[in-house]
Amino acid sequence: MKILVTGGAGFIGSNVADAYLQAGHEVVIVDNLVTGNRRNINPKAIFYEMDICDESLSEVFAKEKPDMVNHHSAQISVPLSIENPLLDVINNVYGWVNVLQNCVRTGVKKVIYISSGGAIYGEAEEYPTSEKYNPKPLSIYAINKSVGEDYLYFYRHQYGLNYTVLRYANVYGPRQISQGEAGVVSLFTEKLLKGEIPTVYRYDNEPDGMIRDYVYVGDVVQANLLALERGEGEVFNIGTSIPTTTKDLYYAIAKQLGINREPYYGPARKGDLHRSLLSCEKAKKVLGWKPETGLSEGISQVIKYFKELQ
Repeated sequence: MKILVTGGAGFIGSNVADAYLQAGHEVVIVDNLVTGNRRNINPKAIFYEMDICDESLSEVFAKEKPDMVNHHSAQISVPLSIENPLLDVINNVYGWVNVLQNCVRTGVKKVIYISSGGAIYGEAEEYPTSEKYNPKPLSIYAINKSVGEDYLYFYRHQYGLNYTVLRYANVYGPRQISQGEAGVVSLFTEKLLKGEIPTVYRYDNEPDGMIRDYVYVGDVVQANLLALERGEGEVFNIGTSIPTTTKDLYYAIAKQLGINREPYYGPARKGDLHRSLLSCEKAKKVLGWKPETGLSEGISQVIKYFKELQ
């Protein structure tokens, strides 16, 4: 089938595009290269350098007529969404509705929408948090991701557009940039390789930093492959259900690099959650998916990637 991947030059989207191509599908990539990188684009894919907000997106859909759309394009920074709410709305709501409108016009069969389990649940009382928990977003980014899911519900009931929602935990791996919702693994790795000591952000009552659920990009790619044929009209958490403090993450990376120094510490930023941990039982039961890559193994792949870029 032909799959259009928005944000297909970015960290996760490019890895997903590669996997779709390897599985024998045709892939069309739409990316404005603001946070994506041309080096991530598979030469076997058809590429359009374009913003999803552009009216000319309709020309791409009309020409390519994709069977499915995988929507990874997004403004990905929680702090930036709070500093500049309208920018986040333009990218994560207006651009998304533009994609949906074109899906309806050209008869797209299904959309895979990438949401954020690491953000939209807020300071959840259910821990680990399941898909049944009512989202309580605490950032503009999280609000708009939640709204994006609401639009899918409308478009399915109004136009019959099928969908699967994947709510990611904190994804990390090769090609990740150090800015964005979950870029801390890349940020720590980049700084340590340069001989710099990064900062662990924390609340006053949490000396080890915030708790997060870190899932490797290769495992996330498998969820996107399974979602092509499973989980229609459903929402799935994609994570590990394993809690990791920011301090523990720092030391895990530093250890592999042979560095024995304390990190710097700084106050939590606006929008930073105290803890986030996802229950992924539904994805295991319905999609047949589970994470396979441990944190230590994943970190080694990130280090290898950044060393090759040097």
